[in-house]
Amino acid sequence: MLDVCLLGTGGMMPLPRRWLTAALMRYNGSSLLVDCGEGTQIAMKEAGWSFKPIDVICFTHYHADHISGLPGLLLTMGNAERTEPLIMIGPKGLERVVNALRTIAPELPFEMKFIEITDPEADIELNGYHIHAFKVNHNITCYGYSVEIKRAGRFDVDRAKANNIPQRMWSRLQKGETISTEEGVVYTPDMVLGAARKGIKVTYCTDSRPTETIVKSAAGSDLFICEGMYAEKDKLVKAKQYKHMTFYEAADMAKRAEVQEMWLTHFSPSLVRPEEYMPEVREIFSNAYLGKDGKTIDLMFDENE
Repeated sequence: MLDVCLLGTGGMMPLPRRWLTAALMRYNGSSLLVDCGEGTQIAMKEAGWSFKPIDVICFTHYHADHISGLPGLLLTMGNAERTEPLIMIGPKGLERVVNALRTIAPELPFEMKFIEITDPEADIELNGYHIHAFKVNHNITCYGYSVEIKRAGRFDVDRAKANNIPQRMWSRLQKGETISTEEGVVYTPDMVLGAARKGIKVTYCTDSRPTETIVKSAAGSDLFICEGMYAEKDKLVKAKQYKHMTFYEAADMAKRAEVQEMWLTHFSPSLVRPEEYMPEVREIFSNAYLGKDGKTIDLMFDENE
């Protein structure tokens, strides 16, 4: 199971009921945060989620509305006596940006490790998460992220027997361990497992014009969290000028990516009644919903797989 909470849905500036951009995911005792806009700590408290299990923070880019909440969050984590390392992922310049922000949070009791992305796409395995970063089209370097919980195939007794694998090794191989014997024989998990089963996939993308890379990276996602900066039809010119998206462009990408569900987020401060535009959005992609601060979902593995 993967728990997802959309902590903040605002773009540019926080509003009384709309914190800035952030989303949190939980899997197997570990939490992964994407972006950390102003108000992220308050949004977490309001949602009842904890700071302590956050092991990974992914940043889409370094505009203030996506990272300005970081110094305070680091201080809170430090005051909670955290000692485990914290891994941060983001575009090139991540370590320099974070260290600059740490001027007001200089002493922390835990180590920070940085993974800077320089290629158009990158794949990272951490704490059970498969993270696929993909470059999008904003006015500074910006990435989207697909977070996937992969799922191995079922244990296949017939395959294990056909490969003459001793029964005492079955459990270890089923858990993904490769075993080498003193005689030089190597047993691998694929020798006892069937075909990989469908896992869980969430794709998160803000601050971009529509791109085919987004569609490809989001393909088949259980949940697609996507920027909908503007809903008014006359704002398309502005969206193109500032490299943002409209509700309708996001819905078109969701349809082409064949995702299960889409949440719109990163709303313009001028967007007062976004729900009025949703009927037309659903004409493009029927399973589209407005993101709201604190909106959560529990994504489950398909037990029929």
